Amino acid sequence: MTVVSVPTGNPYEVLIGGGLLDSLGSHTAELRPKARVVCLVSDTNVWPLYGQQTQKSLEDAGLTVYPYIIQAGEQSKCGAVWLELLGFMAEHKLTRTDLMAALGGGVVGDLTGFAAATYLRGIDYIQIPTTLLAAVDSSVGGKTAIDLPRGKNLVGAFHQPILVLCDTDTLHTLPADIFLDGCAEVIKYGILYDADLFDHLEQYGPAFDREAVITRCIECKRDVVVLDERDTGLRMKLNLGHTIGHAVESLSDYTLSHGKSVAIGTAIIARASAACGHTAPDVRNAILHILNRFGLPTHTAQTAAALTEAALSDKKRSGGTIRLILPREIGDCFIHPLPAEDLEDFIKKGL
Repeated sequence: MTVVSVPTGNPYEVLIGGGLLDSLGSHTAELRPKARVVCLVSDTNVWPLYGQQTQKSLEDAGLTVYPYIIQAGEQSKCGAVWLELLGFMAEHKLTRTDLMAALGGGVVGDLTGFAAATYLRGIDYIQIPTTLLAAVDSSVGGKTAIDLPRGKNLVGAFHQPILVLCDTDTLHTLPADIFLDGCAEVIKYGILYDADLFDHLEQYGPAFDREAVITRCIECKRDVVVLDERDTGLRMKLNLGHTIGHAVESLSDYTLSHGKSVAIGTAIIARASAACGHTAPDVRNAILHILNRFGLPTHTAQTAAALTEAALSDKKRSGGTIRLILPREIGDCFIHPLPAEDLEDFIKKGL
């Protein structure tokens, strides 16, 4: 097991390794000895696989567990489900000393975190990511949110978990397609911060060292989050590929997954940035090659006009400026402020 400490305003640890689910109860009881109840949120895909094991671990530690199972899919990360979850918690009389736990991928984690941030003005919660994407990205850093019809993650709060428990054994049951979704985020960390990580991924492809790579990605994210917990500066770099990727995702009505959408967004950024002279052609080619190496898409049928309209609804816009993350070299990216009226032309260069 590897432990990554995250020294934010409310510090916590990320535990990474195989066979960790059975230790969840003991970790929870140690962290919050006064807690008596856990609202355990999962979805219809994950609960049949790991729900009973997770519930038993918590109950063996003396906790009462109330499971709440949502329909799997992005459509559940919405206001209606959030309100239903809050009502469920109120019905079971959770108090401020009680807990929530998110067993699943990014949708479950984001929804649970936002419910924890808003119920009784904030209660503690634990992230138990069961997808690669959630393990390396959404479970760490305290960003919680639900979607609106106008875009992803437009309603949310910063609310750090008290523990992240990443049992790498849960990755064995991931469909190959869902695993590749997480690979898009893993590749992102190599492009942003670590050429050695990028080279490891290039060498091994999807057969990369799970625990080592997840740990390195979390360390990269930890370092940024600690410096910019509220996402006002350096943390913006984690949005590499996301502004255009979220546009691709929303225009597909979320039928295209987050990871594949981010891969397309990253490819558009690489091509457009090279066309504008910000990124060397060999860096662009390396990014496109590794995305292809992992079987991730690099093109969309959406028009530049449609992508621009969707992107300008994104929360990353600031007034008349949208901040894009562009690669200078592998392992070195920078924030590029772009006037909103120039975005469509920039995207055209990357299609």
